[in-house]
Amino acid sequence: MSTASDSRGADRTEARPEADGAGSAGGARTLPRGAHLHFDCASGAAGDMTLGALIDAGVPIAVIRDTLDQLGVGGWRLSATRVSKRGIRAIDVRVALGEHPPDDPHGGEAATGAGGDGHGHAHGEHGHTHDGHGHTHDGHGHTHDGHGHEHGGHEHTHDGHEHGHDHDGHGHDHGPHRAYREIRASIVAAGLDPAVTARALDMFDRVARAEALIHQSSLDEVVFHEVGAIDSIVDIVGTAAALAWLDPASVSAASVATGHGTVRCAHGVLPVPAPAALEILREAGAVSEGGGLARELCTPTGAAILAAAVDRWAPMPPAVPIAVGYGAGDSELPDRANVLRVIVADARAGRAGRASAGQPLEGPAVAADGDPASGQLGGDSMWRIEANIDDMSAELCEHAAEAAFAAGAVDVWWTPIVMKKGRPALLMAALCPGDARDSVVSALLRETTTIGVRYDQVARRVLARELVTVDTEFGPLPIKLGWLDGALVNVAPEYEACRAAAQAAGVALKRVFAAALVASEARRAGEDS
Repeated sequence: MSTASDSRGADRTEARPEADGAGSAGGARTLPRGAHLHFDCASGAAGDMTLGALIDAGVPIAVIRDTLDQLGVGGWRLSATRVSKRGIRAIDVRVALGEHPPDDPHGGEAATGAGGDGHGHAHGEHGHTHDGHGHTHDGHGHTHDGHGHEHGGHEHTHDGHEHGHDHDGHGHDHGPHRAYREIRASIVAAGLDPAVTARALDMFDRVARAEALIHQSSLDEVVFHEVGAIDSIVDIVGTAAALAWLDPASVSAASVATGHGTVRCAHGVLPVPAPAALEILREAGAVSEGGGLARELCTPTGAAILAAAVDRWAPMPPAVPIAVGYGAGDSELPDRANVLRVIVADARAGRAGRASAGQPLEGPAVAADGDPASGQLGGDSMWRIEANIDDMSAELCEHAAEAAFAAGAVDVWWTPIVMKKGRPALLMAALCPGDARDSVVSALLRETTTIGVRYDQVARRVLARELVTVDTEFGPLPIKLGWLDGALVNVAPEYEACRAAAQAAGVALKRVFAAALVASEARRAGEDS
């Protein structure tokens, strides 16, 4: 889910200098706003890995530090150090609690928050509770029980991926558990950039919804353990700040490795991926795979970051890479480098390059969302895939649609039709970009009873779109604006965010929608005055 700037006049091609010596390419370079991001998650995903990859790609650590200072969560120190994973140079991000810096043999850049407990323990995002169940992971970095745990003064291991970092020195308690509503309120009250607030809340909301569903509780009853710890708040809010700084026009990932096997927890033995991580990926329509390793590879925090950021689960589209970043996990995996990779790319240059080489274009070299500053229409070329089906129960349509969405479709629908001999039937159809055509075709052939599909290329024109955040009595809510010739013609509150706010407040969804629309109108009136 891409988040546009809060101003219609924002320059989406603004170049920003690299800072802090990050960037796998080495040397100074600029990163454009509005680029395409692609995440490669062959070794899974975690908050610290994602943050490390974005820093390595060129996001200045000062951007993250300044945002975290605004958040007002004291007693932390963020370090970004250069490490090698099977010969791949990557950034290892650690969060230490306390005033003293963590052991940093690599001499990495660090950002420090005020206050502290004086213990100086290094944490990875994977420490503590992953989903509220309280499971123990051998090889994962350290033990967590999920329900008011303490870490002793020894290395704790987990039955999983070891994205996290060892705890050494003093045993400590991570403090009282944090209710979802408290974390949400603290982010809202911090006065962060609206784009950062919207992204961070989206990530936390996804974890909260998963926890509420798994434990059959309301959002008000959700209490975070791992996600409520300072280190994971740093990971989520820091990643939200990095993504807002990049302001990508689109984000893709082909799939995320989750691992397989089992994990021991307070409820007994549960399968990997952890229930919360799996629910977050399921809700987002994410493409996941085992990854071939019997250990946990994707945490709920990593899943939530990807679910909130990725708008297309498909291979990287034609694009020219601008920067590449690698974020490191802790453990040494037996068959691969334990890294998450992010590619910052210019998709428009990729399309233009294909045109100059005489290859057919799948869309013009303009952003599909148009230009919010001018209201210029955007356009691209899509594939329409259809099948007439007269022998399938309508109950299977929803599952087939979910599979098509997960394969990269941007829209899926079905309509009743009448076929030969007066037989009632369904027309199942999907719309997708060219790079997802084959995977969507495969999904429909696999999940429906049709023996064949037809497809053709269609052109489309879309309004210039902008995502802004408005303040309401139910908290900040994202709203999508549609512009035509400089005039606002469409205002649409984001459904998932409004639904989460309605559940949290215990009110009807229509009331939250109405509040968002009123706030949007007030915001426009303020801009015009």
